[in-house]
Amino acid sequence: MPASMAPIRRRGPATMKKPPAFQFLRIQLQRLHHAVHGRLWFPHVPLALLLGAGGVGLLHAELGSTWQPLLRSLLSGHADLDPALLPPLLIGLATVVMALGLLFRSRLAWVMALLLAATAAVSMLFGTHRSGHALLVYFVLMLVLLLMAWRQFDHASIAASTLFALTSVVMLLLYATFGIYYLGPEFTPPVADLVTAFYLAIVTMTTVGYGDISPVTAESRLFTVSVIILGVAVFATALTAVIAPMVSHSLQRIVSREGKRMKRENHFVVIGNSPLAVNTCRELARRGQPVTRVLRQLPEDSAEPRFDAVAGDPGNVDVLRQAGADKAIAVLAMLDDDSENAFAILAARELGGGARTVAAVNDSQHLGRIKLVQPDVIIAPQILGGELAAMLLCGEDVSSEYVMQRVFQTIAEPGDAAA
Repeated sequence: MPASMAPIRRRGPATMKKPPAFQFLRIQLQRLHHAVHGRLWFPHVPLALLLGAGGVGLLHAELGSTWQPLLRSLLSGHADLDPALLPPLLIGLATVVMALGLLFRSRLAWVMALLLAATAAVSMLFGTHRSGHALLVYFVLMLVLLLMAWRQFDHASIAASTLFALTSVVMLLLYATFGIYYLGPEFTPPVADLVTAFYLAIVTMTTVGYGDISPVTAESRLFTVSVIILGVAVFATALTAVIAPMVSHSLQRIVSREGKRMKRENHFVVIGNSPLAVNTCRELARRGQPVTRVLRQLPEDSAEPRFDAVAGDPGNVDVLRQAGADKAIAVLAMLDDDSENAFAILAARELGGGARTVAAVNDSQHLGRIKLVQPDVIIAPQILGGELAAMLLCGEDVSSEYVMQRVFQTIAEPGDAAA
């Protein structure tokens, strides 16, 4: 590029805030993620395995190597368990069960995993186990990893919600049954077997209260109060966890439906809400072309109600699939941030299909890194503005061929490095 045409560095919001080397590394990691089909298993599968292993480690630390036979005997109703061991047993089992919920990428399972990991870390902090310090570090690291991956757990999975509901009810039932069993002499008539304890637990949890068995001491009455409160809370939470995703999904379809939704095939997908993206949508619509916009957040009062739109992260493959990018004529990444445009192009290429990819470049210094993701076309109107201003002020001739060449830069081959 001639010295007179060197673009002035932009200081607006489109300028990348991260160091160039860091952005290059992110693009390479994104390409590796695409090559190994990471969206199918990362990070939810490794996190689920780590959480499950932590739950098993907690059981070994609290109950020793006999926790499996003890669990089988508890389920068969023939165990003599120290009441002090019941909480760690329930926490360990709940941790293992919630590890299964992480496989569904459920936000509810992620929240429960955070709470259980924090609870396990606290129990190791105040415990006296030989492996307590190692498990404490393990669960603290687990908390950090879960917090770092919070964007990946955004599904309202009915299966994960059902798993959470069943786990909560079972844990409360075990707590109530064995608590009543060990406090049996403090009831009238005394509770002497697990069947009677199970019956009283159900009656108490459901707040039926037949009155045939009553607590007579302060400890047993306080325990009964705790079972009643927990029963109401668990049943209400479990019911909400199962029904809310179904109701929310149905309401979202009803509210967001404005007549018949556009058939998302053989259309154009325009990503972003920049002036370039808005004007491109208008010109395509003026020519009778179907357009679907991808925005991070849908505006409350849309100024363009005729445009079909999808809300979400433009670098998320699922969001682009919802917009029909795999069946589109072209996918145009026209965000203000060049790095986000690169990630959107990578996500569109991961979907496959025959759509052409167009990436907007706002800063000439990022042109080489945008070419690393190999879009079919690069459009750089912001760069052109500075060049044209310099050419006109210096008395140079401006031809239409030059303008089109500088605005649209086609990537003919993967190794093409032409500017």
